[in-house]
Amino acid sequence: MTMRDRVTASPWQQMLGIESSPVSHRERWVSALGGFVGLLVIYFVSHAVGGAPSAPLLIFSIGASTVLVFAVPHGSLSQPWPVFGGHLVAALIGVACARMVPNAGLAAATAVGLTIVAMHYLRCIHPPGGATALVAVLGGPSVQALGFGFVLAPVLLNVLLLLAAGVAFNAFFPWRRYPAFLARHSAAPEPVSGYDAISHEDFVFALTQMDSFIDVSEDDLLRIYGLATGRHREMEERAAAAARSVNSSAPP
Repeated sequence: MTMRDRVTASPWQQMLGIESSPVSHRERWVSALGGFVGLLVIYFVSHAVGGAPSAPLLIFSIGASTVLVFAVPHGSLSQPWPVFGGHLVAALIGVACARMVPNAGLAAATAVGLTIVAMHYLRCIHPPGGATALVAVLGGPSVQALGFGFVLAPVLLNVLLLLAAGVAFNAFFPWRRYPAFLARHSAAPEPVSGYDAISHEDFVFALTQMDSFIDVSEDDLLRIYGLATGRHREMEERAAAAARSVNSSAPP
């Protein structure tokens, strides 16, 4: 299978949103191992810390966050502030809605809606936060009994353990440092002559025009740009060299 085959999606793939990024088998299994180790750490440390006997040790939404932190460590939705802020603001809003809105269905819908707008304004969009808001409202008597204590344990405890596990585990793999800030110190592609450099302001303008949240960091976008233009320059140089070779060997 050629690179073109791997990255070119059919109309059905595009319509269904099937991921076509060529990720190595190594990366996939490292992600799986990270998720296994991370959730194991969260479970056993939370169990050791304890709390109220009837209180939950884990919020189910932490499983979704584990997928993001270990499978997409450089994604915008996976970074520490979205994970931390997204879960905590969702828990706060969820508990408040559970207490103030008498109808469970209305409380759940209100909690998720307010969580989305709060995450937008706080710049901490993290999809699993929506599930945290739902747990705060529909988690049953054990969660209701905790009140706002639910924000501290299990939510805050789970989140801090997840972030610590993400930093520690990904530190063993230079290509997937977490958070993404730590990857900035790795060698970046050299500027490509003949192509206009894309500045921070250029990216800000382009993203503003799209008016939609893009789950790719600016650093990764710049790196993709550098790698793509570098490859393009290399291919042009090879073609030019081949053309010179043909011309030099042609009979007069």
